[in-house]
Amino acid sequence: MGKGRSLFLTVMLWLGMAFLYVPMLLLIIYSFNYSKLVPVWGGWSVRWYKVLFESEEVWNAVALSLKIAVVNATFATLLGALAGLAMVRFGKFRGRTLFGGMLAAPLVMPEVITGLSLLLLFITLSKMIGWPAERGFTTITIAHITFSMAYVSVIVQSRLTGMGETLEEAALDLGAKPFRVLTDITLPRLTPAMVSGWLLAFTLSLDDLVISSFVTGPGANTLPILIYSRIRLGLRPDINALATIIIVTVAIGVAIAAFMLMRQERQRLAEEKMAAGP
Repeated sequence: MGKGRSLFLTVMLWLGMAFLYVPMLLLIIYSFNYSKLVPVWGGWSVRWYKVLFESEEVWNAVALSLKIAVVNATFATLLGALAGLAMVRFGKFRGRTLFGGMLAAPLVMPEVITGLSLLLLFITLSKMIGWPAERGFTTITIAHITFSMAYVSVIVQSRLTGMGETLEEAALDLGAKPFRVLTDITLPRLTPAMVSGWLLAFTLSLDDLVISSFVTGPGANTLPILIYSRIRLGLRPDINALATIIIVTVAIGVAIAAFMLMRQERQRLAEEKMAAGP
């Protein structure tokens, strides 16, 4: 019974992995396709990589997406960390339930509703105070921050709840000021959660299509919007080349992170072994 279950789980695991990664492998292969038609194989070639690197439109979209993602991730991490601290460390305060509900709302709200509401907000502000004069980098970034900070807040709240308040209380009992406790104890222990939140916010921003399509304007196409527009008009193989570069970059980043984690784990085990003695 145990062997049959193990075989079933192994087969299901490999099928799941194949479902995820075989399409990526096919995309990489077809990025070297000579033919202009994506599904028609015309032989091996790197012509579409040359076309890609000569495409100013694509690289402008990539640059805009990266700028938005970096700014969004930074501000979302700061605001999300403050919101998480308020929810966990400030105890009960007036409006706490409402505040918590507002933090959780972007997590469950359909993106279409979020995008439409932000569009109406920006239109209203433009008519009332003249800002924003046009929709683009600023409006997309603000829109991304509104939902990204909710994810960061959840991560920070989980970390704060798990690490407890023992060290902070001990430092306060020994005479440390609250700000010193925050900077010397709380924030360093929160760093892994904040880094994770930053990376998650960066990824969510780089991947967003629905909300960005509502709050963008002419000449401010992010990479997802550009790819979607090209799919509607007819996808060219240079997008396959771009996707391949992204996949390879992410794979290298994951491999480096895994190597660093394995190295840290080996160092930790070696230190524990040395501390235990012969």
